Amino acid sequence: MAKGLLRVDIHFLSKTAKKPEKMSNFAAGYDIYADIDEDIELKPMARTLIPTGFALSLPKNLEAQIRARSGLAINHGITVLNSPGTIDSDYRGEVKVILINLSDKDFTIQKNMRIAQMILTQHESVDFVEVQLLDQTERGEGGFGHTSLK
Repeated sequence: MAKGLLRVDIHFLSKTAKKPEKMSNFAAGYDIYADIDEDIELKPMARTLIPTGFALSLPKNLEAQIRARSGLAINHGITVLNSPGTIDSDYRGEVKVILINLSDKDFTIQKNMRIAQMILTQHESVDFVEVQLLDQTERGEGGFGHTSLK
């Protein structure tokens, strides 16, 4: 294991699955690939569940977030439906990606196509404590556009 890196165990469920990989040295996300036997035609406004062919064992307090690839989104209208999708540290099943075609054209998903990116992030467990009043801030209850467009 490389020095300074967290260990994440990966189990390949098929012989054709590809390991997630960064496309540049400073990329935050690891691209993940479609592990399919034949092309899938995704019609406009249709969604489908795409297998990746691998499962993970993440350390406690680490999650994998599945997000859209910007190039697929802007160039083809393809995005991850529940973005970001969460892979919890106690999940041991196959990582799959829900893709949706928001364009007006058919889109073909091919074997080993980079379909999404996976970001690994730490999270904390919390203890929700009921109180009668919350501390006050300048923003207060302002939300959903309270700062306007300017």
